[in-house]
This record gives sequence, C-alpha cells and structure tokens, in this order.
Amino acid sequence: MPPNSPTPRPVALTFERLGTGPPLLFLHGFLGSGRNWRGIARALADRFTCHLVDLRNHGASPWAEPTGYEAMAADLRLLLETQRLDGAILLGHSMGGKAAMTLALEGCPRLRALIVVDIAPVAYVRELAPMLDALLALDLARYRSRGEVDAALRAAVPEDSLRGFLLQNLEATGEGLRWRCNLPALRRGLPAITGFPEALEGRRWEGPGLFLRGERSSYVEDRHVPRIRRLFPGARIVTLPDAGHWPQVEKPAETLRVLEAFLSETGTGGSNDK
Repeated sequence: MPPNSPTPRPVALTFERLGTGPPLLFLHGFLGSGRNWRGIARALADRFTCHLVDLRNHGASPWAEPTGYEAMAADLRLLLETQRLDGAILLGHSMGGKAAMTLALEGCPRLRALIVVDIAPVAYVRELAPMLDALLALDLARYRSRGEVDAALRAAVPEDSLRGFLLQNLEATGEGLRWRCNLPALRRGLPAITGFPEALEGRRWEGPGLFLRGERSSYVEDRHVPRIRRLFPGARIVTLPDAGHWPQVEKPAETLRVLEAFLSETGTGGSNDK
C-alpha cells in the first residue's frame, strides 16, 4: 500500500473457538475457510484456545473490499483487540500465511509467534484466474445439487481433489445454491492476493517463527529462503518429506508433530507444558 493510502476499514471476522490455553489462530488459504484446519486444531485444543478464522470474503465472514493483505491484517488486528488475545500465535497457510506475515511485519504487539505453511513473502505468477472464471460462469440457478455442480465443473477443473475443495464453498439456501466466498471481489483482487505488499520491504519481525514447506511443493523454493531469513531472522524452515502444498491434508500426523515440536521448543507449547 502506498505511504499515504488510508488504512483499510476492518471487518469483524467469524471464527470457531476450540479448547483452552494460549490463543492459537488458524488462517486458511485462498477459497478455504477456518474449518480446513479443524483436525489439527482438535489435536491441539487440550493446550491452546484454537480460533478457526474465516478471512474476509471467505466462509461466514463479511464480504468487503479491498481484498489485499493490509486489509486482512487490519481485520486480524481488530479480532485480537476485541477478543483481548495477547501472546497470540498465528498459523497461516498459503494466503493465510501471507496475511499472518503482513500483520507480523506491521509490528503487532499482541503477536507471540508465527507459523507459515507453504508460502513465502513473495509475489507469485499463478494461473488462478481461469479457475475463478469457471466458478463465476456457472449459473447456479440451473443446478439443484452439489453433484450437478461437480459434473458441470469437471471439464474446467478435472482434478477431483481440487474440485472437491472448491465445492466446500457451495451451500444450499432457501433460494437455491450459492457460493460462500465472494468470487467477484476475489477475482478483481487476484493481483493483490498473488502478490505481497511492497510497503513491507525493509521491515523485520524478530520473534520466533516456523516456515513449514512441502517437499513436492513449488511455493517455497530454495531461492526464497534468503528473503524469508531477511524479513524473519528468528524463523526456522522445515521441509516435510513427500508433501505438497497442503501438508495438513496430505500428511496431518507429520504436520502435527512438526507444529508440536516448534511450539514446545519455543516455549509456546500451551497449558500442558512441563
């Protein structure tokens, strides 16, 4: 965001709360929702108060523009303040990881530790537009079930797992099917979502951090490591073997072990620490 740009107006995010202990916030990726992390959160709920957050324009949270990371960070800051969450740990995957990094680099005093899952603080060239265009092109009034929409999407999105993930955003209402996410705004905001705020260049966050990347993923490459270390000098980088961009889905037990080790070693392991 340019230096003289106004601070984005925050919205009140929807979240699900599980467990007791220090606050641990889970931030999902693009076209996801907080419930994507429910399995991991349940495993940590005996030690942490887990907040499964829906970011703006996703899940049950409000629809609002702009869609960039400064706006997402403003929403998260409001959430931390209104819920009085001090010493918070942010865990963000993909888009959620960029939102978490933005809040940390902006200097949020309520943040205790940062966990970023398979994303780097860089701009990406990703062909997300065709996928969004395919979703926007569907006239949902023509379909009566998730199965019918699934069949209509198959040509544009042939990968079954990806199509299943996208269809988690479909919900039935009294007036028919609708998308839970704000597809038009997300389509307009793709440059900001695939990018990373230029205004954060030169900032540093010194706190404990973990960057967890999948061995088979191309999102955090070796060439990104120097930039991660420059912006987050206190972070460690862990590569999860035989995992792709969604390690929490592909390797949940291994992902949980890495998270627990980091939280324990950095003294953020929760209420059952010995």
